[in-house]
Amino acid sequence: MTELIGKFNDGGPIFTYPILIFLLTIIALFILEFFKPGDRDKTVSLIKHISWLAVAWGFLGRTFGLIKAFDLVAAQGELTPRLLAGGLKMALVDPLFGIFVFIVARVLIITLVAAQKKN
Repeated sequence: MTELIGKFNDGGPIFTYPILIFLLTIIALFILEFFKPGDRDKTVSLIKHISWLAVAWGFLGRTFGLIKAFDLVAAQGELTPRLLAGGLKMALVDPLFGIFVFIVARVLIITLVAAQKKN
């Protein structure tokens, strides 16, 4: 568990924790709609929008990670692997997590649609 939190911090808490909140929101919406059906189309649409926001937020974090990495290189004047590691971690973790949230959301949407077709 500590390693997972460490990876979240590597991605930059400003970017990874909101993506985690997006994931928890998507799961909550799914559970509410699955067990207490309401306006399914509205819920599916909301889940889609939140999942795309997670992807966009992850790629925004990637952009800031790359900027941070290049700023460190410019400040040091030389390129070393250790110097780039922090910025590159941020550049890789955020989009990966955003895409993971997107895939989870799509699986949950498929489940909701499949459950609707059964009824």
